[in-house]
Amino acid sequence: LFADAEMLAGPDPELAATMGFSGFGKKARTFDLEAMFEQTRRTAVERSRKVLEAREREKEEQAEKELKSRHADSSASASSATAVGSTLKPRDTASSESEDSSDEELIGPSMQSQTSAQGPVGGDDDDDDEEFIGPPLPPGFKDSDDDDTEEEDNNPVKKIPDSHEITLQHGTKTVSALGLDPSGARLITGGYDYDVKFWDFAGMDASLQAFRSLQPCECHQIKSLQYSSTGDVILVVSGNSQAKVLDRDGFPVMECIKGDQYIVDMTNTKGHTAMLNSGCWHPKIKEEFLTCSNDGTVRTWDVNNEKKHKSVFKPRSVQGKRVIPTTCTYSRDGKLIAAGCQDGSIQIWDRNMSVHTKFHCRQAHAPGTDTSCLAFSYDGTALASRGGDDTLKMWDIRQFKKPLHSAERLSSFFPMTDCCFSPDDKILVTGTSVKKGGGSGKLFFFDRETFQKLYEIEVTDASVVRCLWHPKLNQIMVGTGNGLAKVYYDPVKSQRGAKLCVVKTKRKERQAETLTQDYIITPHALPMFREPRQRSTRKQLEKDRLDPMKSHKPEPPVAGPGRGGRVGTHGGTLSSYIVKNIALDKTDDSNPREAILRHAKEAEENPYWVAPAYAKTQPKTVFAEVEPEDDETDKPEWKKRKI
Repeated sequence: LFADAEMLAGPDPELAATMGFSGFGKKARTFDLEAMFEQTRRTAVERSRKVLEAREREKEEQAEKELKSRHADSSASASSATAVGSTLKPRDTASSESEDSSDEELIGPSMQSQTSAQGPVGGDDDDDDEEFIGPPLPPGFKDSDDDDTEEEDNNPVKKIPDSHEITLQHGTKTVSALGLDPSGARLITGGYDYDVKFWDFAGMDASLQAFRSLQPCECHQIKSLQYSSTGDVILVVSGNSQAKVLDRDGFPVMECIKGDQYIVDMTNTKGHTAMLNSGCWHPKIKEEFLTCSNDGTVRTWDVNNEKKHKSVFKPRSVQGKRVIPTTCTYSRDGKLIAAGCQDGSIQIWDRNMSVHTKFHCRQAHAPGTDTSCLAFSYDGTALASRGGDDTLKMWDIRQFKKPLHSAERLSSFFPMTDCCFSPDDKILVTGTSVKKGGGSGKLFFFDRETFQKLYEIEVTDASVVRCLWHPKLNQIMVGTGNGLAKVYYDPVKSQRGAKLCVVKTKRKERQAETLTQDYIITPHALPMFREPRQRSTRKQLEKDRLDPMKSHKPEPPVAGPGRGGRVGTHGGTLSSYIVKNIALDKTDDSNPREAILRHAKEAEENPYWVAPAYAKTQPKTVFAEVEPEDDETDKPEWKKRKI
């Protein structure tokens, strides 16, 4: 109950008058909140009931109108059927009857004529949903979409996404490494110019500029780049002996340790001791990666332990000698490790057994050539090898003695020329190298089953080094010998990737920004720190004349011995006098004998220093006789003077 005013005005009228409540002479009203809430609830219930009743009445009226309209249509059609030859009624009567029908009446021929071909009137509602609009299809007709899919299955060339392309300018030197993250959002390129560039398809516009460029390994060529299976880190293999791992933005995560090059047994060193050739991530374990080097070893590493490798695999020749692995890879399930070696062999180990090979083929390629790439098929049964002997071969590792198929005359001048499988595992792709001015580098597509050349793309007037067919994007990335990274795609068959950046227009420079002059804000631009501006030179000189410090005339140098507490030029001290006389003394003391004999006559006539002391004991001066030097020939060796 609200009775505040009553409390103030009722008990004490004088207090109420003092505080300004004297106007409330009557007793304050009391409000019952429960009664008010109950009244509001009843009103709401009444209103909702009225609304529901109104809606029900509208529905009933609408149903009645529909029944009347149907009845009128049926009666009209019946009358027209009975009176076939008779004169038709004028349209006035039809229009007067139609006024009684509903507003939703259908315009056009009667319902009976529409449904006569399909059956009775009662089945109209059921058949309307399944009714086809238009004339019936001719016999033997096939949908065009089904036809296209069948044609694509029969012709694998239709699956190659090469209708459109974009060109990313990495630099001027060979693009020797390509990497795409698993989602296909970012592309990384590395080259012989030591640079690694990051490209973001979603963030790029049509100008196709990289958002980051760095040199992770200083002055070493980039050999291989690859994102891990989760896409959060990147493996960088360069021309030095230490592989690096970067995060997605290019910041270093770890660097492998360098081994001791003076130890003969490479198993006892903690890392590689010579230049790296290749490297890749484990397809299942996101922390493990693989590297091979010119020190004759293949090593596995853990990202969390940069101080030492996990395991070492040492490929051997037929004679058991050390041989250099030029490329290495994991199988699709990560259980096998394969390496292509300089003696032309391909050696495969079980990942958990590093001593003996599980499979090996001694004469896979020509000895002395660099096998540039090994790639396992997606089903894991086939292995493709790209040799430095200008061949591409397909192997079944279960029957590893001779290849299933082989393609020749595919020139390769680079130690990292790629080959890869298509996402559906039916096509094998590789690139060819050309000399400068010797034509165009091409991308060749071979059928996996028959090894027939299905298709070729002329990429550019330089070698095709790297190729990558991403399974999610269905786009082909190509790295060339003249510093380009090309992306081939199809607007229909491909997803995201290059399609995202092509549609974005280039950002225009704002004219206002280029024309307006930027103000340079300095710490002394604030009024309290600003120096006073020079108004006039004459006024400043007049002010300076009034200042006793600035108008003080400097005193001239003191001539003579000195005065007023100032020492003269030569001074009045003994030292200054001696120095002055020494400077003025012009006597030549170059010959000491003559200088002494100059005083001989005076000393003899008037002796003062030495002669008086010997006047009594030795009146005549006696000088020592000069003895001739003794002949040292007859002296023993140890007594002779050593010069």
